[in-house]
Amino acid sequence: MTICFPLRRALLGAAAGLAMLAGDGGTALAATKINLGIVPWIGYGPIYVAAAKGYFAAQGLDVNMVNFDDPAAIPPAVYSGQVNAGTETYDQVIGTNAKGWHMKVVMPIDYSAGADAMVSTDDITSVSQLKGLKVAYAALTPSDFLLGYALKQVGLSKDDITSVNVPAEGVPGVMAGGSTKAGVTYEPSVTGIVKAEGGNKFHVLFSSKQAPGLITDVLVVTPKTIKNDPAMITAFIKAFVQGEAYIKSNPDDAYAIVGKALGEGPADAKAQYAGVVNPPLSEMPGVLAKSDKLPSFWASGPVIGGLLKSEGQITAIPAIEDTYDASFINAEAGVK
Repeated sequence: MTICFPLRRALLGAAAGLAMLAGDGGTALAATKINLGIVPWIGYGPIYVAAAKGYFAAQGLDVNMVNFDDPAAIPPAVYSGQVNAGTETYDQVIGTNAKGWHMKVVMPIDYSAGADAMVSTDDITSVSQLKGLKVAYAALTPSDFLLGYALKQVGLSKDDITSVNVPAEGVPGVMAGGSTKAGVTYEPSVTGIVKAEGGNKFHVLFSSKQAPGLITDVLVVTPKTIKNDPAMITAFIKAFVQGEAYIKSNPDDAYAIVGKALGEGPADAKAQYAGVVNPPLSEMPGVLAKSDKLPSFWASGPVIGGLLKSEGQITAIPAIEDTYDASFINAEAGVK
């Protein structure tokens, strides 16, 4: 992608497939194939569960989760049709739409409420103390965005620090090696850093919990997909909602499924899951509806766009109403 507003997360390979829907006559109907661009992230728990429990298959979908080593490659893959849909963060959508790509959010997946964080050595107790220090993070990612937001709260900018461009999964190693005293990453790397060296050296300095809704993961498709295959989108949403419900009704099994997808144990998956919010179907329309309160895009979008523009990543903030199509979520939730 020319403009890199990458999805941070990374999928660890779970490929959801298995698609068969029996017709009235007992004849198996061909499933609709979806290649889903994704990377590993705790907030995608309902997707992992929907795959493992066969909810996608029951909706007539054959979902193949395509793992991207470089999450920045997901938006262009969606735009070009290499994948049918992508899991991205909303700042990516603003960035790509500012470029003229006209991507559409059709469902909010989760918003980070602590699972993205700035971690530092214990002697640093305020973001203001980062002035003049090295900070490790992946440039042009939500980690970058969270860092910019945190610095702005204390009257600083990235000009006041020394940026060390490191992939999100590489931040724990850089910090453990002593190259930097602070870094920005996301789960499970946040937990990994905090637990390092007996849990007595690093702590969370600032997290998305202090700005819930600013970092929101979304399901993105192109206008062409909306026009040509709306049933696919509806079926995906239905299966996702089933996955959400299963996490609530069968948490132990669900955390085992999610942990396996992330290469973590069930206990770690449960702990990390506390750092994200998957809005229930009844609340999803509110994320896309006009409101001046988070997690509405109408509240987060101008803040995100303003930060991206001030850093020279975009030249103009796209119209918020052009970044999403609320019809699918509204229909499922019964919103007129």
